[in-house]
Amino acid sequence: MPQTLQLVLTPQQAVSEKTVLDMAARQLRIGRERIAFSRVVKRSVDARKNPPKVNLTLELFIDDEQKPAEVHFDYPDVTNGKEIVIVGSGPAGLFAALRLMEHGFRPILFERGNNVEERKRDVAQLNRNKGLNPDSNYAFGEGGAGTFSDGKLFTRSKKRGDYNKALQTLVFHGASPEILYEAHPHIGTDRLPRIIENIRKTIESCGGKVHFGKRITAIDIKDGRVCGVRCGDERIEARAVILATGHSSRDIYTMLHKSGVRLEAKPFAMGVRVEHPQELIDRIQYHSLEFRNYLPAAAYTLTAQVGGRGVYSFCMCPGGVIVPALTSSDESVVNGMSSSSRGSRWANSGIVTEIRLDDFGHLRQKYGELAGLRFQQELEQAARANAEDNQTAPAQRLADFVAGRKSLSLPRTSYVPGTVASEINTWLPSFMTEALQGGFRTWGTRMRGFLTNEAQVLGVESRTSSPVRIPRDPVTLQHPEVEFLYPAGEGAGYAGGIISAALDGERIADALAESKLP
Repeated sequence: MPQTLQLVLTPQQAVSEKTVLDMAARQLRIGRERIAFSRVVKRSVDARKNPPKVNLTLELFIDDEQKPAEVHFDYPDVTNGKEIVIVGSGPAGLFAALRLMEHGFRPILFERGNNVEERKRDVAQLNRNKGLNPDSNYAFGEGGAGTFSDGKLFTRSKKRGDYNKALQTLVFHGASPEILYEAHPHIGTDRLPRIIENIRKTIESCGGKVHFGKRITAIDIKDGRVCGVRCGDERIEARAVILATGHSSRDIYTMLHKSGVRLEAKPFAMGVRVEHPQELIDRIQYHSLEFRNYLPAAAYTLTAQVGGRGVYSFCMCPGGVIVPALTSSDESVVNGMSSSSRGSRWANSGIVTEIRLDDFGHLRQKYGELAGLRFQQELEQAARANAEDNQTAPAQRLADFVAGRKSLSLPRTSYVPGTVASEINTWLPSFMTEALQGGFRTWGTRMRGFLTNEAQVLGVESRTSSPVRIPRDPVTLQHPEVEFLYPAGEGAGYAGGIISAALDGERIADALAESKLP
């Protein structure tokens, strides 16, 4: 049996494989030459004290003990299997497709946007202020909103499915094995597109099909059962439909609402994205810059309660950049991403506050269950009205935002389309401004140097989660009123991130396999 060993190391020790193995051998009281093979099981950085420590859990194979085989996935040929329509090729849709193939079904995916190669050109054009493709951008296209992101793989929903298998699936398709043991694994926007493309190739090589540029405009329902989908004038018959469209597909919610498919308004979160120099965050979190050559770009996780309202950091991107995440030309929406190296000179994070049902209650009479969607849209339009006539974003120095002062100038930013000075504190709803200001004040006392005019806030960070839930039966996972319609992932209101969406897609596929599908 392999031996499991825990080591507490300095940052300098942790980067030297020889030092790590020498220390492991001494702790086991064996010669270094007897360690035939080793692998990291878990690695985390503890920076609560100075100097920081690296916690390492190793699995060691001694003498002739056979090392573990690499994980491999053999998906069956499903060319002749029952076809299942999947709307959306984000993590929920892709992982649902892979699991369906394990059950012998043939997945047919419909994606409104372009494949990853063409999508790269679409987002590059957007960054250069040369126009928005409303169907292919940072939110829409192959891989969903997560494709051009930091690729964070942390989830609190590990009980919903096989978390480790999901990570191994990503490694099998090209992700670094480091994601299997890092405490906060991430892939990086430079590597995610290739992994997504490899998953698509797996699906197609086994008989599945992925259609791009196919925006679903209607779902056909007869006698309480889904029977097909429509792309404009084209109709596609369907035994079952997995709806995995992501949280930005407002037209899908509107289409379902008009068709009489029951939806539910739900709480969500919105706010701003804050950007600091990465060196400043490193100094705060690691207590100095002495260890930065041995440790990754520092991150943070922040929470606070302000007047009974939760405020927290969301999608923190160390060594990252801010990008335009709008899906309509009359909006200003920002998000963050970073490459695998996290090598940018900036750190950014969404800072958001909870949006409760009564915060948009005044819109319920006119918009019904889509009131939260309308509230979200109005704030994005207000942000655009306070920017310029392209993809520039309204911005304000952080200390000025908290003090309610106008910023006479702005610091440099990673946001390529550019920023425009704006008094964000004046046009955000007052309850949001007060909550965000209170959160920043709290964190400024906990993290010396965090509340500074070296940092700035950009608006708005609004696509954290869906303002709408598509209900489903807790056992069958079908819509309670439409048989064989399976709402899935973030867009349905049941996930919040790449891995939780992937696990939800797998769970949907399992439920579908157990159903009495015609």
